[in-house]
Amino acid sequence: MSHSIINPFGKGSIISRRRFLGTTAAATAAYTLLPVGLSASVHKRRLKKDVQIGAISYSFRALPGHAEDVLGYLVQTGLTTVELMGNHAEDFAGAPPAPARPPRGAQLSDAEKAKYEADRKAYEEEIRQWRLSAPMEKYKALRKLYDKESITIDILKLGSPNWSDEENDYAFNAARMLGARGISFEISNDAAERMAPFANKHKMLIGMHNHTQVGEEGFSFDTPLSYSPYNMLNLDVGHYVAGTNESPIPVIQKYHERISHLHLKDRKKGTNGGDNVPWGEGDTPLHEILQLLKKEQYPITAMIELEYQIPEGSDVLTEMAKCAEYCREAFI
Repeated sequence: MSHSIINPFGKGSIISRRRFLGTTAAATAAYTLLPVGLSASVHKRRLKKDVQIGAISYSFRALPGHAEDVLGYLVQTGLTTVELMGNHAEDFAGAPPAPARPPRGAQLSDAEKAKYEADRKAYEEEIRQWRLSAPMEKYKALRKLYDKESITIDILKLGSPNWSDEENDYAFNAARMLGARGISFEISNDAAERMAPFANKHKMLIGMHNHTQVGEEGFSFDTPLSYSPYNMLNLDVGHYVAGTNESPIPVIQKYHERISHLHLKDRKKGTNGGDNVPWGEGDTPLHEILQLLKKEQYPITAMIELEYQIPEGSDVLTEMAKCAEYCREAFI
């Protein structure tokens, strides 16, 4: 199915929302950890649904951040899928607001620090109680809102190994109401082991996101993946380059059956400073990665994550449109 949208790459012209990659069948490789036992619905999403370029809603953090706002940003940039941050989803569902964080670099008195810490702890208990009876119909309504614009909520970044069982069940239930394939959180062996039973119970995947710890001695993706066939990698290719000083392409080739989605960003190698930079100025082989997805038709969603400093005279949506255009050009 194609959808008409305002073309962010041309002056207000109407184009057909292209499918960046075709449908795919299960791939074979010299090394695979096949997700045997996944439910039919998860297989359908991974192996038959067109792989798309989208964004993690964190990319829009400098803009008004309600879920309805995020939807508008996605439409404006012509993106078809999103990894929705938990705060955006929970705000829509009526969660209590978090206490305002002190401005970065603010010098707080001891009394101000104590008050903020007390407010934060009180909020943690308040929202924990709210989650135990959160209205699931609100998440269903949010899905319908996104569906109207033909935008898929692919992953919900919600849930934590530090949460109670009941809260993690809530996270998976919310993700299901949104039509997501699963949830995402930060990778570690302990987190993977803790969260695997919930993934098995709900028959939904978990995408485990890496930072630069991938470059630490002894780090391996194999242990986190071993706890459940639903355990997947949310491979952040920019962080991988900064942490290892190596290309992530061999990792994608090796683990392509166990990667739920990528985070696309351009970072320099750690030996070159490790900075987040505008796309094309760093050491991350983004063009080659996108070409690999196209050539091999891997069932991997690729999410733009805008983390570099916005250039003077530009803005978030302009830079997001540039990133989306970069992806589009890579597929031509």
